[in-house]
Amino acid sequence: MRTNRCIRCLLILSAALVMSASAFAQIGISVSFGPPALPVYEQPICPGDGYLWTPGYWAYDNDFGDYYWVPGTWVEAPEVGYLWTPGYWGWGGGGYLFHEGYWGPHVGYYGGINYGFGFFGVGFQGGRWDGGRFFYNRSVSNVNVVNMHNVYNTTVINDTTVNRVSYNGGEGGVTARATAEEESAAQERHVPPVAAQVQHVQAARSNPELRASANNGKPPIAATVKPGELKGEGAVPAKEAGAPYSPPANRAATQSPRQDVPRPSNPAHASELQPHQAPAAVDSGNPKADQKYQQQQSTLVAKQNQEHQQLQQKQDQDHQRLTQQNASDAQKQQTEQKHQQQTQQMEQRHTQQQQQLQQKQPVSRGQGKPR
Repeated sequence: MRTNRCIRCLLILSAALVMSASAFAQIGISVSFGPPALPVYEQPICPGDGYLWTPGYWAYDNDFGDYYWVPGTWVEAPEVGYLWTPGYWGWGGGGYLFHEGYWGPHVGYYGGINYGFGFFGVGFQGGRWDGGRFFYNRSVSNVNVVNMHNVYNTTVINDTTVNRVSYNGGEGGVTARATAEEESAAQERHVPPVAAQVQHVQAARSNPELRASANNGKPPIAATVKPGELKGEGAVPAKEAGAPYSPPANRAATQSPRQDVPRPSNPAHASELQPHQAPAAVDSGNPKADQKYQQQQSTLVAKQNQEHQQLQQKQDQDHQRLTQQNASDAQKQQTEQKHQQQTQQMEQRHTQQQQQLQQKQPVSRGQGKPR
């Protein structure tokens, strides 16, 4: 049933893996084959002041055993002075793992992936904050200089045709490692993807045309002016695939993270939890009710994922403090017990919230409420 499936999705847990300090958040999916190359596309024009570019990337959908393209888009920064660190796929533990992007005062490590448009593998050269306002580098950012005067022009030498590999490590992957500056940036205060970004991902996930098996690495919607706007003049198609794409023929049978990746039955830390995902869009025959329900789902998911990130940061700070204080084994054990209680209570609360929202799910005429 739909409700049970939703609850199961919420309770899926990621494998507990030890990663470097450069990894901010790790999505609990291990894929046996790497994502397609980054497609070639143009950046849509910036919609206004305060919007920062977030490059497109390949995400993975368990239900279809397939990668899907999340279009690049312009997003309003959650705070003045904050920059976006893109997520990336990296090899580890026998599979490719996704490390979620985040907002922070400095750009951190994103696997050395050349996403283009200022994200050329290290740092960001598409613009900078100055006096509480963001200034755009015209050489790599598409802005309308008639309406926007907070611009500058610094030439950036970059050849994105040489390497469009979309993952770090593994066979054929990028070999870049985190710099000292990127390691330092990973320790700063971070903000997870904002609600508009979460909704953007869900919109991409629900579009069959964006699946790699359907577009062969050349998505029909490669970038958008604003999050979630996958139609109209603001939707930019890819010019070409970054490289030929040939996924394993038996990918659906060989890759099933929910069965193959070990997951703790009793999560001890927020870092061991897979981020929540909104369920697929419903079709009750009432478009307005369906849209309202999907918006409620997206808002709840964004709020819950933010709580995940906040608790993870707090628990990481506890670990750092214990290390600095050279804490005893008893103190460490007490802290671990507290972390486990915090994590499980949060997941129980999130499950209850999802169950309550499920009761409001629109249904077709002649059908009862979902069980």
